[in-house]
Amino acid sequence: MDDKILHTLEYRKILNKLMQYTQTPMGRLAAEDLKPSGDFEGVKKLLQATDEAANVDRLKGIPSFGGVSDIRPALKRASIGGMLGTTELLSVGNTIGGARRVKRFLAAMHEDEKIHSLFALSDLLSEQKHVEDDIRACIDENADVLDSASHELATIRRELRGGETRIREKLDSMIRSSSVAKMLQDQLVTIRGDRFVIPVKAEYRAHFGGIVHDQSGSGATLFIEPESIVAMNNKLRETRLREEREIEIILHRLTALVGDIAEEMTYDVDILGELDFIFAKARLARDMKATQPRMNDRGYLKLRKGRHPLIPAEQVVPLDVELGNQYSSIIVTGPNTGGKTVTLKTIGLLSLMSMSGLFIPAEEGSQMCVFDAIYADIGDEQSIEQSLSTFSSHMTNIISILKRMTPKSLILLDEVGAGTDPAEGSALAIAILEHIHRIECRMVATTHYSELKAYAYERKGVINASMEFDVQSLSPTYRLLIGVPGRSNAFAIAERLGLQSDILEHARGEVKEEDLRVEHMIASLEENRLGAENERERAEVVRREAEEFRNRQQLELEKLESQRDKRLEKAEKDASAILDKARKEAEEIISDLRRLAMEEGASVKEHKLIEARRRLDEAEPAPRKKAVSRSSSKAPRRIQPGDEVKLPSVNQKGFVVELSGTKEALVQFGIMKMKVNLNDLEFLASAPDVPVPALRRATTVKRTRDENIRSELDLRGTNLEEAIMETDRFIDEAFLGNLGQISIIHGKGTGVLRTGIQEYLRKHKHVKSYRLGNYNEGGAGVTVAELQ
Repeated sequence: MDDKILHTLEYRKILNKLMQYTQTPMGRLAAEDLKPSGDFEGVKKLLQATDEAANVDRLKGIPSFGGVSDIRPALKRASIGGMLGTTELLSVGNTIGGARRVKRFLAAMHEDEKIHSLFALSDLLSEQKHVEDDIRACIDENADVLDSASHELATIRRELRGGETRIREKLDSMIRSSSVAKMLQDQLVTIRGDRFVIPVKAEYRAHFGGIVHDQSGSGATLFIEPESIVAMNNKLRETRLREEREIEIILHRLTALVGDIAEEMTYDVDILGELDFIFAKARLARDMKATQPRMNDRGYLKLRKGRHPLIPAEQVVPLDVELGNQYSSIIVTGPNTGGKTVTLKTIGLLSLMSMSGLFIPAEEGSQMCVFDAIYADIGDEQSIEQSLSTFSSHMTNIISILKRMTPKSLILLDEVGAGTDPAEGSALAIAILEHIHRIECRMVATTHYSELKAYAYERKGVINASMEFDVQSLSPTYRLLIGVPGRSNAFAIAERLGLQSDILEHARGEVKEEDLRVEHMIASLEENRLGAENERERAEVVRREAEEFRNRQQLELEKLESQRDKRLEKAEKDASAILDKARKEAEEIISDLRRLAMEEGASVKEHKLIEARRRLDEAEPAPRKKAVSRSSSKAPRRIQPGDEVKLPSVNQKGFVVELSGTKEALVQFGIMKMKVNLNDLEFLASAPDVPVPALRRATTVKRTRDENIRSELDLRGTNLEEAIMETDRFIDEAFLGNLGQISIIHGKGTGVLRTGIQEYLRKHKHVKSYRLGNYNEGGAGVTVAELQ
């Protein structure tokens, strides 16, 4: 594809948007080098891969390529024996790990949703985890060599740390000395050139021995290595050299491992870049709300609500166009700034995108064609440097197009024949368009010449089109109207703007009668079109409502049928289970009767027959009782003292001791009394007729230890409120049972239950002391309490 055409149709701007969605340098390079393809099967495979990536993005999101980088230069150096640095080795390890994650992500996705192209590509990634593990065992995330990289390196670094500690201790003791401290600029130890030094005032240089390694900018401070640590610094330096040699040995070993897999890893890097590039196309499609076009190689193009991808969504006007079926050429007429050029660029750019394996911003069902080339002459290309006029420049481009085009090309011409005398320009335009039409190219051309309207009307395979113009608002609507030639609208606009009527009449008199008839014909066509379009829109609304109603009815019918099938299936299963149970019970009864008959000589006792009959009756399924209607039940009886009631919130039964006003009652629950709102109580039984003796305030209950009294209470799985109620009941039972020690199991968990229970024990009158359990008692998950 000609780079000039790509520039004219702003294809590069689409690639710039695509590059923003890549995650790796390889993917970015693939996006930057993307070119449209004329291979029909190849384009279909590219779109298939993009579609699979879009499905992955929709279901599980884009896989992360974190850690993956372009390590191909490092792989090449490793393969020829060069030593890689720690940063390069770390990049190799990260890339191996990233490739493994991507491969596993796509393999898991393929099990749920078949993504044949992406899975086949990712399955080619090699598994080099052993190399990654070796690298990570030697190099940390900051690209530093770990002490554990080798036993020798660990020994050397222990010696380094020991040597540095001894030198610092020696210098610290020196600078704390009063005789030395007065000679120092600051009482600190610093480093110059890997040697430990101290800052000495310049005037004490003669009194202070050692080696000067540096001095301050003012010269007032000398950084001196005392003679007493020169030997120690020398030994430390030798140890550092040993460390560097050992690190080189480790890096050479790791580089050799990378060199062994350099060829496989180079291939893996290419695959990772390709996968990143494919997923970038999917993310671009999501951003543009684009869909997959159906591709063909027979020159058929159908756009449904196609949008120019570089125009903001709130401004762009969708485009409906069909080319290559009943007509192969479209002649678009209409005023300037009406959107003709945008229409050409939209058709051309969306064709380039689909031929590049990209989704296009259009509705489902759009079809695009794979052309062998797309040629465009769009815009004002006047060249001052070449002394070419606008007409000359256009003609130069058109001549080049005519020489290179084939029947499988798409031709886009803007303002064909413009820039010269109207009569000659229109004749030349007709001749050019006729030549292109005879070659059977697919062509869309724009023009101002009214003569081309007649040409398109009379020529088979060529159709008129126009950009809609709203005369009322004096502004274009940017809608493409197929089959309707454009009107001049000059007189209507002038009249709306207030031009004098006598001037308008004079102007109309200057127009040829034939041209006026054409304008009237176009006006009539447009009026009929608007009426037909309104009728079509109303019919579409009615059709859509009918379709929605039909769909709703269909869904309701399917729902009812599904419910019916489920109920029938359940009824059949229930009936089968009941019959099986009855049959089994009957067989057991018959077996028992036979056994009895054999044992008792065929004289079965009457009571045994009655028992067998009873078992048979019980085997018969009982009829389902009808639910009692709430409305038919009597109003609940008013609760009175002595009534048995239930408190549903805690699932406890008790007796009403007395009423406290009209809204509350004092209720006895076991050994506990509490006030409860009458609305929260559920009536169970009325008080007995015999008077209930008054409860004594002091009651003595004796219980021996021989009874089954629990010494442990397990509260795990309860909330704090329930736990405290259970604990209170448990302590009362233990106290009455003369237990001296109890264990409350509350578990460890968040500690909320343990804290709440211990706070309650602290205030309880029967608890003497409490503590956490010992190791053999459950530890912090158990609280042991001593009772008084």
